[in-house]
Amino acid sequence: MRARLIGAIATACFLCNSCAPRQEKARTLTVAAAANLSEVFQEAGRVFQQETGVAVVFSFGSTAQLAQQISNGAPFDLFAAADTAHIDSLVVSGRLLAESRAIYAIGQLALWSPKGGVKELRDLLKPTVRFVALAQPDSAPYGKAAVEALTQSGLWSGVKSKVVYSNSISQAKQQAASGNADAAFTAYSLVLHELGTVLKIDPGLHRAIEQALGIVALSKQTTDAQKFRAFLLTGNGRAILEKSGYLLPPAPK
Repeated sequence: MRARLIGAIATACFLCNSCAPRQEKARTLTVAAAANLSEVFQEAGRVFQQETGVAVVFSFGSTAQLAQQISNGAPFDLFAAADTAHIDSLVVSGRLLAESRAIYAIGQLALWSPKGGVKELRDLLKPTVRFVALAQPDSAPYGKAAVEALTQSGLWSGVKSKVVYSNSISQAKQQAASGNADAAFTAYSLVLHELGTVLKIDPGLHRAIEQALGIVALSKQTTDAQKFRAFLLTGNGRAILEKSGYLLPPAPK
């Protein structure tokens, strides 16, 4: 009798489990994003998930490093770079879908001095400014723009001996935040709300920092990647980028 009762209970449990609706596995999008996006994309990801139910996992780094990872087959779904050159190169190599290539933002270069000792570019020549942090110009577009701005201003020869290089503009910002540098060239979006002095660099001193994106050709989440692309180009992501210190290109028609 006891054995029959246990068997009946087991059968009932099996039938209940079989009939219960299966919960759909949460969808996740993996995005490789330039270091200057580390703050704005956290907010963009939250809003996108609220709108679509798709969670976004970000991998932040220098544009050159992320592009190399994608060239080597890294399993990203979308790449948001800090320039156009790396996106275009990956399109040519077939790593990104050509039709997905678009400019989503124009970055603004800034010079941040946590203690407020730098009011203009020329102040970098002062002996009180010992170290100036900037990202490697060969791998980080904002670092390249910083060198261009200093060169156009006629200040590079006097400043270059003070420069300490970082792998990304996030690291350059951290150098100044920790006191290991007196000032840092970084993205305006990363220091928009920081204390000290934030000096927006005249965009006429360097080439425009056009930031492009593309969907990874091997992605298995192209539908959700298209949604995130549209979110940045024409949706609420556009407003988030603007309020976070980016200039916007014309919205695609």
